[in-house]
Amino acid sequence: MDALTFLRRDHQSVLGMLEVLDGAPRGDGAVESGLDTMVTNLIIAESQHEAIEEQFFWPAVRHWLDNGNAMADYAVAQEQAGKKLLQRLEDGKPGEPDYHDALEEFITAARKHIAYEQDDVWPRMAELVTEEELEKIGAKMEAAKKVAPTRPHPMTPPNAVVQKTMGLGASTVDHVRDAVTGRDEKNPPDAPKP
Repeated sequence: MDALTFLRRDHQSVLGMLEVLDGAPRGDGAVESGLDTMVTNLIIAESQHEAIEEQFFWPAVRHWLDNGNAMADYAVAQEQAGKKLLQRLEDGKPGEPDYHDALEEFITAARKHIAYEQDDVWPRMAELVTEEELEKIGAKMEAAKKVAPTRPHPMTPPNAVVQKTMGLGASTVDHVRDAVTGRDEKNPPDAPKP
């Protein structure tokens, strides 16, 4: 599958989660609602998505687009800010004010970031990159998602080489922690293929 189709599937899944989480209950209602499970799914999905974008998609944007460095820098800065919000969610609990503040901030930031990618970056990539090249990038991203980190790691530099090396170690630790704690059972399934 080509890179843009792959990313579109991920975005549809995340946008669906954001829709459900928008206006989530606070206080005791948050604890009883099962909010923690949905937020865990969001953290996993977003952590994997951003890691593979940093490994494969943003380097391609930098390579193929004449303003690719600026576009990728802007997007990666948005992603780094998002990872910090996801880390606050990972560290917090439903019912805590900071948890809900971070969730509201993340929902707004994620929608803005997705719109930037889809409206500004993807059309340029579709225009300038061959279908064959987009398919190569998509295949790499699809394979990488299976072993991508499941936690945000906001302190890991958003660099393709770092993500492919240090990110692999972080991913291994994440997957072991997930298996030991049972968190892997909450991993959202991949969206169905078109």
